[in-house]
Amino acid sequence: MTAINRPTPASLQEYLRKHELPNRRQNPQYPSPEKIIRYGAIIGSVIQCHSSMGRAMEQARQHIINYEEIGGSAASGTVILADTLIHSKGRFARTWHAPIGGLWGCIILADTFMPRARTLLPLALGVACCEAVRDLGAKKACVRWVNDVLVSGQKIGGFLVESFRSPHYGEEYHLLGFGININNNCFPETLANLAVSLSHTLGTPVNLHDFTISFLAKMIWNIGILCYEEEQDLHRDFSWEDSGDSEGQKDHLLLEQWKNLSDTLGRRVLYGYDIQKKPQYEARVTGIRPDGAIVMRLDDGNQIIEHSGELQYL
Repeated sequence: MTAINRPTPASLQEYLRKHELPNRRQNPQYPSPEKIIRYGAIIGSVIQCHSSMGRAMEQARQHIINYEEIGGSAASGTVILADTLIHSKGRFARTWHAPIGGLWGCIILADTFMPRARTLLPLALGVACCEAVRDLGAKKACVRWVNDVLVSGQKIGGFLVESFRSPHYGEEYHLLGFGININNNCFPETLANLAVSLSHTLGTPVNLHDFTISFLAKMIWNIGILCYEEEQDLHRDFSWEDSGDSEGQKDHLLLEQWKNLSDTLGRRVLYGYDIQKKPQYEARVTGIRPDGAIVMRLDDGNQIIEHSGELQYL
């Protein structure tokens, strides 16, 4: 069936050449923009577009399995998109509202990352979305740890990273799921005060194709940064996980950008691994570690570090 949102690898490469690369060259913080983009260019080398599907993550798993059944391997960087998801799920199998008008999909990445970069994959999604949203004019968009993208406290984008071991060859993959409210302005009653679309925020419809290309280009950049800095670490004969202590290490470029886009640091929050069913404690966010873990201080003065979970602002 014909899909509404039909980006192609060629249109993505054109956007990188005309827009993303020139913009990144203007920032002296980035030492080698061309090299960074080459490292991340696997993202979107294959793009599948569907009118509808059940779950993007499940489609990705089946895509990997189908290739293995004929003796092949799924291409790392494959992007799977759908105009609408019928049985979409978020964390803890929560129902995700995914009608026509939004950006719904998954990126398949082979697990070739060192531990330091692997822990930052979830942040890459939130940063890419927030950058793309701000580029269109929603300057108040912020990232809430780990990677929710909010505007005035309402959620525009949510992301989920899952690991998958293929059944035939035992290859490890990361599945990067994304759901971004673009032109879908009607939400179920339970989400009406919690979610918002980009078009509602801007007061005008958004070109979904163009936004998709922008988001994927920024994912190329962020994954490229992870790979580029891995190379730099290896050249220095330095491995973060061997140091035994993440404190005092220089920040990753991706982590620096997350800090620039996030409003989490300094906020008083409610934390829970599954915050909807079991909120655990209140605290104030005091920092984020080089591995992406959040640092919080309890009311009794004790410090606590969490590597996964959810925050609600108080």
